[in-house]
Amino acid sequence: MHTYTSSLFHCVFATKNRAPSLRNDLRSRLWPYLGGIARENGMKALAIGGAADHVHILLRLPATMPLAKALQLLKGNSSKWMHETFPRLSHVAWQEGYGAFSISVSGVDETIAYIRNQEQHHRTRPFRDEVRAMLKRHGFNEQSAELD
Repeated sequence: MHTYTSSLFHCVFATKNRAPSLRNDLRSRLWPYLGGIARENGMKALAIGGAADHVHILLRLPATMPLAKALQLLKGNSSKWMHETFPRLSHVAWQEGYGAFSISVSGVDETIAYIRNQEQHHRTRPFRDEVRAMLKRHGFNEQSAELD
């Protein structure tokens, strides 16, 4: 018998202290690099986007990949790459935590559109408000959630 899984996660993680460190020129190289990390580790990044202070990734995980391991690989390897490739960015780091929300197959197109529209989206809505809305939509008590 073959194993069939559908493990889709909309993952969000921020720069340390939400510093606006991810300039456009870095993002244009970081998004493909994150996709490569995913691919090299058996994951599939269906969409990657974000803003100067955070990243969104829609990930499809293999059956054998725990979500925490996937985020560890993405954040750790991308941090190492940024520091080695751009020594002037040695101060850039990811916050310790992340948000990861399961997505049904029927929600893939909407989630991809949302991720691809991040720059426009954040012209009118701050990251903190975005996270609160995501937490509320997924049943978390936003007052008790740590957003810093």
